[in-house]
Amino acid sequence: MDGTAMVAPPGGLALAGGAWEAVLLPGHGAAFARLACDGVEVLAPLPLGADPNASFAGAFLMAPWTNRLDGGRLPVGGTTYQLPINRPIDGTAIHGLLRDAAWTVQEAMPARAVLTQQGDALALGVPWSWQARLEVTLDAAGLQIGLTLTNGGALPFPFGCGWHPFFMRPPGTRLRFAATTRFARDARTLPVAAQPCDGLDGDESAYEGLDTQFAGWDGVAEIIRPDLALRLAARGAWAGNLQVFAPAGSHILCVEPVSHVPDAPNRPDLARFGPLALLAPGESLEAVLRITRRR
Repeated sequence: MDGTAMVAPPGGLALAGGAWEAVLLPGHGAAFARLACDGVEVLAPLPLGADPNASFAGAFLMAPWTNRLDGGRLPVGGTTYQLPINRPIDGTAIHGLLRDAAWTVQEAMPARAVLTQQGDALALGVPWSWQARLEVTLDAAGLQIGLTLTNGGALPFPFGCGWHPFFMRPPGTRLRFAATTRFARDARTLPVAAQPCDGLDGDESAYEGLDTQFAGWDGVAEIIRPDLALRLAARGAWAGNLQVFAPAGSHILCVEPVSHVPDAPNRPDLARFGPLALLAPGESLEAVLRITRRR
C-alpha cells in the first residue's frame, strides 16, 4: 500500500488483507464505501457522509430483487403485490430493500467480516421475509463476497439478489466478458427483446451509454484499466446474468452480477433467461463474487 491505512468513518468497518483494503458501512445496507488495491482505488470512493444509495460511488447489495420492477408490481401465484415506487422518473421500484436497512456485524477480524440482516416487507403488504448473511474476505489475491439469502417466511416466495459496484473508469478502460444474449431496452431501460450476442470486448466506444442486461454470462469479466487490471469471477446465483451500466461522460463503470433479468416477474417471455428463484420456506439463494488483480 502507500503507507496510509484506510480509515473507516464513524460506524464504518475497515478491512485489510494483502494489498487490498475496504471500508464497509453496516448501518447503511452493508455498502462498500471504498475498495483499493496497492493504494489504487478500485471503486469510486464514497464521499464522507454521502448516501451510498444515492451516489455513483462505492457499491451496494440488491435484494430481494435487482434492477427495476415496472410499476412496483410483483405477481406471485395469481396475486399481484405492490411495492413502493422509489424511482418516480420511470415509475419503477428499483434495487430491492436490503440496502435500505442496517446490518448487524456478527464477526469482525482484520481481513474478514460477517454481517447479517433479518427483515421483511410485511408493512408493505408483501409476505416477503428473509435472513441474509454477507461474508467479506480480503487476502493476498483479492476480495471475495459471499451472500446467502434465505426465505424466512411461511410461504414459497420469489427471491433475487445482485451486487452494484461503481468501478473507477479512467480513460482507456477496457471491458471484456462472454455472454450469449443481450437485451434491447426501452427508454426506461426495461428489457423488451432478447438478442443473440458474444458478450463484449472493447474500450469506451463499446460500452459507454449502456444500461443493459446480458444473459448466458459465463461468470467471468475483466476490467482492464491503464493503472490496474481486474478479474471478476462469479459463482452460484450470480453466474449467469450481468448488468452493465456506464453513463456517458462519467468516470464510473458498473459491472453488476445479478441473479435475474430486470422486471422478470412481469415479463414471462424474457424471464426464461433469468427468473427470480422461488424459494420454499427455509430455502436459500447463494452467490459468490471473487475480484482479483490480473497480472
